[in-house]
Amino acid sequence: MKILRNFAVFEGLDGSGTTTQMEILEKTLSMGPGPQPLLFKTFEPTDSSIGRLLRQGMSGEIRFDSRTIAFLFAADRSEHLYGSGGIEEKCSQGKLVVCDRYLFSSLVYQGITCGEELPCNLNRDFPLPELVLFFDLDPETAQKRMDSRSHRDIYEYLEFQIKVRERYKAILQKYSSDIRIETIDASLSKEEVSALVWRSLGKMPIFRR
Repeated sequence: MKILRNFAVFEGLDGSGTTTQMEILEKTLSMGPGPQPLLFKTFEPTDSSIGRLLRQGMSGEIRFDSRTIAFLFAADRSEHLYGSGGIEEKCSQGKLVVCDRYLFSSLVYQGITCGEELPCNLNRDFPLPELVLFFDLDPETAQKRMDSRSHRDIYEYLEFQIKVRERYKAILQKYSSDIRIETIDASLSKEEVSALVWRSLGKMPIFRR
């Protein structure tokens, strides 16, 4: 099982604050004391043509079969990893790569919608990150945070998010012996959460070079 060094992933329920924490991390690194690793922040689905197609499906603009979405996520991820300027290239250049969602999201979300076998087979050969930060949040709290959104994706409703939280915990437990996985209490203030994120990332070898 390949582990991609210098690679960290944010995972969590919809509304758990991963996007906000990515923005805070970028500012923290730019103002940190002493030399800091160069950050390459990224996300899935990507903003590629495949990723944009996926977002149309997730928004409900295009209706895809759940299996089609699983295949699209895998295709988007493959290009994200191995394409020009992708994750693997950035890691090899010594940059800190932090991705908002990765294969664990597919194992969780598509595992719920189309069963475990297909997403597992599609994602089994992708490299694992060095670190996963799971932003854990009560689904009811996450739902309240999403109430202000003008439009919700097809997965952003309470009953589904309850399943998402349960499945995340089961999936991440399976990987806990291979990579470092840390749970962040996403119900805390964004300042408290960012301090926990910074502490966890700071343990990565790239910060000790």
